[in-house]
Amino acid sequence: METLLVVIFVIGYLAITLEHNLKIDKLIPALAMMAILWALMAFGIDGFTNWFDSGNHALLENFGAFGHEEKMELMEETLLHHLGKTAEILVFLLGAMTIVEIIDYFDGFATIKSFVKTRSKKKILWIFSFLAFILSAIIDNLTATIVLISILQKIVKDREVRLWYAGLIIIAANAGGAWSPIGDVTTTMLWIGDKVSTAMLIEHLLIPSLVCMLIPSFIASYLPSFKGEIDVDEEDGGADSKYGPRMLYLGLGAIVFVPVFKTVTHLPPYVGMMLSLAVVATFAEIYSNKKIAISSVNQESDAASHHSPVHSALTKIELPSILFFLGILMAVAALESLGLLFNFAEGLKQGMPLMGTEMAGTRVSDLVVILLGVGSAVIDNVPLVAASLGMFSEPLDDQLWHFIAYSAGTGGSMLIIGSAAGVVAMGMEKIDFFWYLKKISWLAFLGFIAGAICFMVMRYLF
Repeated sequence: METLLVVIFVIGYLAITLEHNLKIDKLIPALAMMAILWALMAFGIDGFTNWFDSGNHALLENFGAFGHEEKMELMEETLLHHLGKTAEILVFLLGAMTIVEIIDYFDGFATIKSFVKTRSKKKILWIFSFLAFILSAIIDNLTATIVLISILQKIVKDREVRLWYAGLIIIAANAGGAWSPIGDVTTTMLWIGDKVSTAMLIEHLLIPSLVCMLIPSFIASYLPSFKGEIDVDEEDGGADSKYGPRMLYLGLGAIVFVPVFKTVTHLPPYVGMMLSLAVVATFAEIYSNKKIAISSVNQESDAASHHSPVHSALTKIELPSILFFLGILMAVAALESLGLLFNFAEGLKQGMPLMGTEMAGTRVSDLVVILLGVGSAVIDNVPLVAASLGMFSEPLDDQLWHFIAYSAGTGGSMLIIGSAAGVVAMGMEKIDFFWYLKKISWLAFLGFIAGAICFMVMRYLF
């Protein structure tokens, strides 16, 4: 039965990876895989001899001797436990997505365009690289990529040049998302799962992530594509709404407040995110009423006056992504519950040679984590990190979790399909897979390896 479950998981995984070829949204195989795995586990519960206790990160003793009713009750409890943990991540993401869409409702992100005052291609490259690096740490790398490419389309008219900028934005956004607990879905998963703390994550990953961004940007700045100047449209300046800049800073401040709230109250992050959303939504409703004067009501503005910015934001959030995360996290949880991931992790620990840079007492080779980073370029990094959560039982802020956060976050830049930022850029600019492979992948690889070496050296020295 275990073999059948693994086969179904692999088939589902392949369907997710090949979504563009199959022309099926990845949420469909993810949800189907989740439901089938748990259903088969319910049918074959009496035949299983192992059960993994997620609370204690250890296999239950004498599970095979349990009665049918006892096993079913345990499975239901486990299912509820994993659903609760998954829901924490999903509610957090829903809150963050809604705040971002509220900012966009007031055209707040147009404010960022005012930062670009130069015509030099090289200087614009550095501005966008640093903007992507910082912005992705505050709102997430996916949203930062959407925002910056939208601004880029207004500034750079030459599509060929714009593709190069988009490639470097992907690398910088993924690097920026790795060192922040709210910068990338995978890092958020580790943070909510109590594997990393905000302060230690920033301390260990800020410099390696910065190196991962700086190396590709520095090399690219000497390439022919970034020589000379561009024609900048001076007319199209800041935000259309007078409340745009105010909502931008309020929204970003509200998202940054969430880690502070968690540190002070020790409550799960989604509670702080709901408070932040409530504050941002309150100001959004106030400003939207002021935005439209009753004296100037026409057919268009009348429709807008009855449209809440919060309701508008909720209609635009990425629900397919939310459902995908639900499916994949619960599917991985099924394999974890049977102890399959635990046994696989033990095999990796014993089989992979240590590189010599591992901390004393660490039983997991750095090579495993680097391969995980390379793997995240080919397949989705969310299930990879979800699997690692079930595989390894190291305590909070163990160096292993920091390295996994870095590798999974930045490794996806090596292929355009390897990260959410890459996929959305691919859609927005119609970037060809092989163009990215030839032009950008080597830069992303150099950045990834440089950051990984930096992390290992820092850990060895300090």
